[in-house]
Amino acid sequence: MDIKQLRALLAVAETGSTTKAAERLHIVQPAVSRHIRLLEEELGVELFERERHGMLLTDAGKTLAEYGRRALRELDRARAEIQPAAGLVSGTADIGLLPSCGELLAPELVATLRDRHPQLGVRLTVGYAGHLRQWLESGDVDAALMYDDKSVTGLQVQALLDEQLYLVGRPSTLPQAGPLSIMDLEGLALVLPNPPHGLRNVVEHAYAVSGIDLVIAAETNSLSVQKSLVAKGFAHTILPSSAISDDLARGTLAATPIASPALSRRILLARLATRTQSTAASCATAALVSLMKRLVQDGIWRGATWIGA
Repeated sequence: MDIKQLRALLAVAETGSTTKAAERLHIVQPAVSRHIRLLEEELGVELFERERHGMLLTDAGKTLAEYGRRALRELDRARAEIQPAAGLVSGTADIGLLPSCGELLAPELVATLRDRHPQLGVRLTVGYAGHLRQWLESGDVDAALMYDDKSVTGLQVQALLDEQLYLVGRPSTLPQAGPLSIMDLEGLALVLPNPPHGLRNVVEHAYAVSGIDLVIAAETNSLSVQKSLVAKGFAHTILPSSAISDDLARGTLAATPIASPALSRRILLARLATRTQSTAASCATAALVSLMKRLVQDGIWRGATWIGA
């Protein structure tokens, strides 16, 4: 088993045909077929189901593709670390972002990296904290933003900011313009993330401590669906400002801080403690932290307090 065979396997898996895979890899189609055949002979299993409409991975093929993708990613990281000359950073950084701050951070982060390191590629993967942790542990992302859930183990973490939470609704439906008490939310129907999402845990804890019932109108694992339901007037929700910055600017949503007791969450930058970070990943995470600090200090990240170095 060699690198060319693994690249051929992944190319066929992604394109569904040896012809398209050959075009992607810039080799002839018989060479791709030979790579696949040699892999199947070595392993003693079929890796693809040959059908009329294309080639689909078998269960064995899916397993090999998963491990092969990780192996190639590690080799690419190693290659990026061995720089032929100083000054230019190349390779690819895989960064995990939370849905609530992805819209605020992604455009400026990509623009910053393009200006500072034009040869550096960046992959931004958006997911809830539980998924991001899994991707960190499997090596699918180099670093990720996460919530501080007091149970972070096996990760190297850096606390960055505390973020105020807001009651969010249509501009005409918020109870009042000034800061709210948690008691002001009693009986108010909410659209919330599915459990065990970190923000959901914060809200449930605050309601439980205050002794009031949480009224849930709908649950969803999609931030866009959550905001859409609120914008259409089905219910309210509780979110940080970073999740609704564009909606506030357009006037489709409005927000009022919940200040008594203060509802907030802490955002960390997490890396796998046992993994040496590549130069590409180090540059990307440094740019991310710098960007977040600037957005907080310039008042663009509304309701956030910087606690990082």
